Amino acid sequence: MKNYLKLAPLVIIILVASGFIPKPHSTKWVITSGCSLKVAGTTNVNKFTCTILNYSNPDTLTFCNNSAASPVKVTGGLALDVQNFDCENSMITRDLRKTLKAKEFPKLGIKFINLNKYPDFDGQPEAVKGLVVISLAGVSKQYEVNYKVISEGGKSLILIGNQDVNFSDFNLTPPKKVGGMIKTNNKLHVEFNLRLKVIS
Repeated sequence: MKNYLKLAPLVIIILVASGFIPKPHSTKWVITSGCSLKVAGTTNVNKFTCTILNYSNPDTLTFCNNSAASPVKVTGGLALDVQNFDCENSMITRDLRKTLKAKEFPKLGIKFINLNKYPDFDGQPEAVKGLVVISLAGVSKQYEVNYKVISEGGKSLILIGNQDVNFSDFNLTPPKKVGGMIKTNNKLHVEFNLRLKVIS
């Protein structure tokens, strides 16, 4: 038994080298122009939507694609400027940036952890799930995100992720106005729209 345990690592190496155990295959995806992030919320009197448009930093995501393993491991992420949020209303825009502590914590981070399956580049739009870590105002929290994957042909696709978050998840207090008469509700709906292309 002891001899077998000593030989086990060597046996695994031989099996991998000979193809009996599939090797994880990594692919790199680059984020292309035309990406956006949208947050939608409500107050006790109205609704609001704030967006960061045209995010185009050439960030790279790496997917470890092994058909024998699930989920698919992902490394990489985004770092968006909180000051770029635009709510199409100067007062709401200013209040949101202040609430999110934009001066103290200027970046909103989205770190990708995994997907439950590797996206199909040639098929119909499909639903995929995956874990991400959102970092905001100095606090990081993990969420399971629902994605819609839309193939654009070749090796390009659109990844649309949706998730509800709360101000309180990040130790933030929703803004109030007019002596507290107008109150922003705790929940926000976040949608990010990414355009991706395989580069290797």
